[in-house]
Amino acid sequence: QVQVVESGGGLVQAGGSLRLSCTASGRIFSVIDMGWYRQAPGKQRELVAIISGGSRNYADSVKGRFTISRDNVKNTVYLQMNSLKPEDTAVYYCNSHVLVYDLKEFSYWGQGTQVTVSS
Repeated sequence: QVQVVESGGGLVQAGGSLRLSCTASGRIFSVIDMGWYRQAPGKQRELVAIISGGSRNYADSVKGRFTISRDNVKNTVYLQMNSLKPEDTAVYYCNSHVLVYDLKEFSYWGQGTQVTVSS
C-alpha cells in the first residue's frame, strides 16, 4: 500500500506565494513521476506541473510563476507558487506514479489541499 499526503495550502492575497509539499510512502520500489493537478469548482481536474527524472513540464498558465522540485530520497515533491492570481484558486492534488515491490505500476492520489487566492 502507498500513501500520498499533501500539505501547504491556505489563503493568500494575489501576488503572494505558497509552497505545497507532497510525500509518497509505503511499498515503493521506485517513483516514476510525481505531479500536481488542480480542480476549481465546476471545472475538470487539470495538470499543473509534473516532474520525472530531470524533466519538468508545466501548464502554460503557470509557467514562469510555479516551480516543481523533488527530493528523491524522501519521495517528496514540492510546488513553489509565486505571483499567485485569483484564478489559481482550486483544490490541488498530488499524484505519485510508482513501481511497487512486485514491479507493477500504480498511480496514487493525495486527498487534496485547498489554495485560495483573494483579489
